Amino acid sequence: MKIYNVSIILLILSISFISCNKNSDFLIEKGRVGKISNTTTVEELSSIFSTDSLVVKLSESSEGKYKNKYFHDDDEYLVYSKKGKHLLTLIPIEQRDSSSTLKSVEIFTNKYKTKKGISLYSPYKDIHAAYQISITNTLISAHIDIDELNATMAIDKKEIGINEFNREKINKDQIPDLAKIKHFTIWFN
Repeated sequence: MKIYNVSIILLILSISFISCNKNSDFLIEKGRVGKISNTTTVEELSSIFSTDSLVVKLSESSEGKYKNKYFHDDDEYLVYSKKGKHLLTLIPIEQRDSSSTLKSVEIFTNKYKTKKGISLYSPYKDIHAAYQISITNTLISAHIDIDELNATMAIDKKEIGINEFNREKINKDQIPDLAKIKHFTIWFN
């Protein structure tokens, strides 16, 4: 009977460990998006995303025909699932440097979620209820800044009912509860 109880306890602990580890593979926290953190280097990306597809787009401005002090282009590391779905775009701090850490991660899938359940597909009301936010106005969108995550989420002005290029200040109460997020970026700097 004791062996049976010990076996059940070990089974429960194993399942808990596996499910916690699987959940952390897609957890968004300050300084972390799934398996990547603010200490992850560019050269580690291919091993971290070995089961996915990593597409590398190196900037042309640092090497070639577009080289000038006014043109700045970032290297991009795009992560796709094996089925072709765009998951993440990673931007390094230093261009063309494999030892560089990451500046930002843009999230393109609902798989990645915060501990409070917020993801790319969360409506504005859920984000506003879960986090302290501030709103920054740009020409074509309203940016939701979440200091707790060092994150920015963008909502198209069309979702708010405001014309693009309108420079009027947008406040938290102006944004409809069901407004959709267009971009979700975690900053590592």
